Amino acid sequence: MALKGKTAVVTGSNSGIGLGVARELARAGADIMLNSFTDREEDHALAQQVAEEFGVMARYIQADMSKSADCRALIEQAGTCDILVNNAGIQHVAPIEDFPVEKWDAIVAINMSSVFHTTAVALPMMRKAGWGRVVNIASAHGLTASPFKSAYVAAKHGVVGLSKVTALETAEDPITCNAICPGYVLTPLVEAQIPDTMEKYGMGRDEVIKKVMLERQPSREFATVEQLGGTTVFLCSDAAAQITGTTISVDGGWTAL
Repeated sequence: MALKGKTAVVTGSNSGIGLGVARELARAGADIMLNSFTDREEDHALAQQVAEEFGVMARYIQADMSKSADCRALIEQAGTCDILVNNAGIQHVAPIEDFPVEKWDAIVAINMSSVFHTTAVALPMMRKAGWGRVVNIASAHGLTASPFKSAYVAAKHGVVGLSKVTALETAEDPITCNAICPGYVLTPLVEAQIPDTMEKYGMGRDEVIKKVMLERQPSREFATVEQLGGTTVFLCSDAAAQITGTTISVDGGWTAL
């Protein structure tokens, strides 16, 4: 229980990557603050489930990461934040000339600006505690680009840059900041897309995964939420105390191309 006594706030964590990361942090002993923009009974029940399964304290805090005040209130309501995992994100695909302005604004706000707002409130807490870890879930698209994903690519590049600035501003503190850059990850959302993709291309499950969905991922295998959670736990460990201001790619070789 290497992280026992630490509190982790994970944004966008009632499903997918965020929940996977939160579960691995809880497995390592950290108390967990789950978050999303909804405020349903099942959200709070999920926190209770994590608490019971791993023997930690877990709460769910509703906050809309598109709103700066909500981002800051999330950290304030947590009360303490030793580990901040900025994971919340959305996507939209369209050519630049057709990209809806409201989608651009939402993606930049949720994927990038939220990272600034949560970090700004969390850093004083970390300095007061004498320890802290900021882990930003960026993307392979924070290091490279694809067509029709202008807002997402711009925002994720911004997250990588902000991670470097945060690391430099905390370099003399016992605080680190790094960005994890996943490739394609097998989440419930991605899993749900597989049948439609199979039908569209007239391929079986394995073929459509390897030839279509993972065309740019040389391993031809999805990363898993557990792998991303394990990478996050490592970045929170003593072994990673001198790893700061960098990116760790979990992308099956995508960015090696």
